[in-house]
Amino acid sequence: MFTSIELCAGAGGQALGLEMAGFEHLCLVENDHHACETLRMNRSHWQVLEQDLRGFDARRFHGVDLVAGGVPCPPFSAAGKQLGADDERNLFDEALRIVEQASPKAVMLENVRGLLDEKFEAYRDSIVQKLQELGYRSEWKLLNASDFGVPQLRPRVILVALKAEYFPNFSWPQEEPDSAPTVGEALYDLVAKNGWPHAEEWMLKANKIAPTLVGGSKKHGGPDLGPTRAKKAWKELNVNGHLVQYDSPAKDFIGKEGFERMPYLSLRMAARIQGFPDEWEFFGKKTHSYRQIGNAFPPPVAYAVGSSIINALSFSSNAFLHDVKTAPPARQLELI
Repeated sequence: MFTSIELCAGAGGQALGLEMAGFEHLCLVENDHHACETLRMNRSHWQVLEQDLRGFDARRFHGVDLVAGGVPCPPFSAAGKQLGADDERNLFDEALRIVEQASPKAVMLENVRGLLDEKFEAYRDSIVQKLQELGYRSEWKLLNASDFGVPQLRPRVILVALKAEYFPNFSWPQEEPDSAPTVGEALYDLVAKNGWPHAEEWMLKANKIAPTLVGGSKKHGGPDLGPTRAKKAWKELNVNGHLVQYDSPAKDFIGKEGFERMPYLSLRMAARIQGFPDEWEFFGKKTHSYRQIGNAFPPPVAYAVGSSIINALSFSSNAFLHDVKTAPPARQLELI
């Protein structure tokens, strides 16, 4: 079993995907109470540390296989001021401090597509340089969740770093365009579950993958599907994005004027759009639950990248054992 620590764990999307890949989480750090309760509710054996990342000391986890996390996105989001390193919410420096303390074999950090903008090139280079000083080789890559079976585009920037001896064995997971179901295909059973008679007609109209879910921040954003542009995109899929509901449409659901036969997404539908399994529950009322869902990292993407990291670490371990077994006795002692 490979071990990991999870930073800014949120509702557990990345942690769940990495668990599926084969990582055992030694601890998960998250400062949002509702998200921490979600983690505890779904995985009672996980050690969830409800605290600010700036106060987390990772030295007791020295030698862990992986440090992973999704540091806050607003500093680099096109929807914000894009203050980057100057934004007080930026935690990349804290993540690097933790990497230095824990000295893991691998690092995996995710963020929004805006981090790849030209204005942040120098900052990205500084992160790579710091990791190099710590003995890592690293690479940035933009991955779309829809290429891993998730029914929404959701582009995310992933930074993977491995200690120099492991990096040559790492390769990014194979992307599979057109592997994701449409919104209609993904949600039909949930839309129909209360007997709504127009569910099949709706499914045929919801014939594309979803736009990126927007969870909103603690200061802004409620239980709806985001700003005007996002709501317009959802309307093209026959979904009323002005609200998120607790449950699927009732049997007699008609819809509001201008949105006839356009159901709202339920919390469970939103979670499925993110790639969460149906058994994953979320703590809190609608706004808190939807914020956790909308800001999550899709588990299938985390699973794919985590599996590639494990393959790299496993290949190196197997190669080392082969070198030990095939070396002369005196050399075996040197290798060990």
